[in-house]
Amino acid sequence: MRPVAPLPSGDLPVVAIVGRPNVGKSTLFNRLVGRRQALVADTPGVTRDRKEGLAILRGRHVRLIDTAGLEEAAPDTLFGRMRSSSEGAMVNAALVLFCVDARAGITPADEHFAQWVRRQGRPVLLVANKAEGRSGAASAMEAYALGLGEPVAVSAEHGEGLADLMSEIVEHLPPEPEPEEPEFPEEDFAVDGVDLPEGEDVPEVGPKGPMRLAIVGRPNAGKSTLMNALLGEERMITGPEPGLTRDSVAVTLYDDGDEFEVVDTAGLRRKARIDEALEKMSVSASIEALKMAEVAVLVLDATLGVHEQDLQIARLIEREGRACVLALNKWDMVEDRVGTRKAILDRLSISLAQMRGVPVVTFSALTGAGLRRLLPAVRDAWTVWNARVPTGELNRWFEAALERHTPPLVEGRRLKLRYMTQVKSRPPTFVIFGTRAELLPEDYKRYLVNGLRETFDLPGVPIRLQLRGTKNPYADR
Repeated sequence: MRPVAPLPSGDLPVVAIVGRPNVGKSTLFNRLVGRRQALVADTPGVTRDRKEGLAILRGRHVRLIDTAGLEEAAPDTLFGRMRSSSEGAMVNAALVLFCVDARAGITPADEHFAQWVRRQGRPVLLVANKAEGRSGAASAMEAYALGLGEPVAVSAEHGEGLADLMSEIVEHLPPEPEPEEPEFPEEDFAVDGVDLPEGEDVPEVGPKGPMRLAIVGRPNAGKSTLMNALLGEERMITGPEPGLTRDSVAVTLYDDGDEFEVVDTAGLRRKARIDEALEKMSVSASIEALKMAEVAVLVLDATLGVHEQDLQIARLIEREGRACVLALNKWDMVEDRVGTRKAILDRLSISLAQMRGVPVVTFSALTGAGLRRLLPAVRDAWTVWNARVPTGELNRWFEAALERHTPPLVEGRRLKLRYMTQVKSRPPTFVIFGTRAELLPEDYKRYLVNGLRETFDLPGVPIRLQLRGTKNPYADR
């Protein structure tokens, strides 16, 4: 397993946005990437982990990094760890945008961190944010005193000055490398107009891309520690304080030739415990990240077992139709491993029938023990999630299932189920056609779903079963 290279010679240039808290770094980041990707609020310290996004500035593709606000703090404190993360973002930056608040004026903290940024030895562009109107532009000139060159006056909130800023960013970047002639493997493309033999199923084909993976769970289960262990670096802010991660942070890593886009999410709490507007925004971002994912890694603290909130998150994964891998963290601290594993799986199986057979990985994110099994389990879950069953094989099983257990009487009449087909994967979705099929009772649907799961080896993924009734033309005569 290896993380994506920080900045290979042929990769996109990195632009890091730094500055003290509440100068508008995340608002500027969102403006430049063209969408709301980072959480924004009028509260200092909203951003804790650094966040990446792709932007096109004057035709130039760049990788933007939004960082936590710079504050003086001891290395072992939360703010010290946040500062260390911001320092890490600057290591491979082609350009640093040092942001100040023109409305508030230059503060001693700005002066201190301006000196610190100069010592990093990276190219710096000074940005005076919150410089609305003529008075704001005049206030921005105070930033000259920092010795970082001429400030670019902008208002990220109102969109003022962004065109000039984009031009300045591009001018400060190293020259763009000559593009190489791309090679497109033939198998990367779907082929239109191909005649298939009659009765054959049409495979789902299309361009390949990274496998999208969301790390979800309750606060303090070890999600960010897991992300750092996968990346091999202290990328995410971690510590004993619950709720450190506020935003959903996506990174890319490679393993055994496969590309993964991994999103670390804020811990999901019960609604009754979500008090602050900022935390509600964090939870909303986590749910949105889950909707965009293909596989969800549900992280549980194995020393605490399964709580109701864990079950709620698992139900959310099932509702969104995502593949799931159950990640039991802190396994090195569990004494009765056999009993703990059985208790967790029994609780899930009883409460969530669709989670039966879900892949389980036990590990310690802190030490890395057992972690090598996680991404192979993700691949296996993704493969099952994409599974397709040939129509002929499916209906032979369906006929046998109907013979073993005849559909029940409904309103005194037998339901006539005629055939079944799989209409999509991701997750596997099947449709049953028949007279009054829409009246099929829930227990019989569970019988069919369990049979599909067992016969066609579909463990641990949601299976959707839809019913389409066909009207009997003689029913009303």
